[in-house]
Amino acid sequence: MGSNLASWAGTTEATLTRALLRLDSLGEVVCHSSLYSTAPVGFAAQPRFVNAVAVLQTELTPPALLRALLALEQEFGRNRSTSFTNGPRTLDLDILFFGDCEINTPELVIPHPRLAERAFALVPLDEIASRFLDPSRGETIEQLFSRLLENSPAELDTVTRVEYEAWEAR
Repeated sequence: MGSNLASWAGTTEATLTRALLRLDSLGEVVCHSSLYSTAPVGFAAQPRFVNAVAVLQTELTPPALLRALLALEQEFGRNRSTSFTNGPRTLDLDILFFGDCEINTPELVIPHPRLAERAFALVPLDEIASRFLDPSRGETIEQLFSRLLENSPAELDTVTRVEYEAWEAR
């Protein structure tokens, strides 16, 4: 989950907190990481993001979950048809993994294809699921994170933990 623009819910931190509560309508949020302030990737001329990772237990299929997540993004003011890739957004909800499923369709790729390159996703994911095995890469999150740090040690400097009382209370 990520946000770098305020929504009707308030600040980016408030937006993510409300979005996390809304995820419960799709299943059960089993756990979530801390919040992290992260540098934008791709298009640099925008505000920093606040990112987190949540584990959702759901009965939805991957395509149904994707549709539900896109609807939640819209609920929080995101309009994908008028935005651009890696641009600013009120809410971004990605499926990083879906158990041990591997899916590659034009609409959905699971595991997330750029996960191993992104500290903003690996830092919070390592916090809550370091031993999870990426089915497509055959490595744990901890191993992916270690490799990222070996190859790009400065990546860690782009990610800092954010304290937000409402998030912590969840």
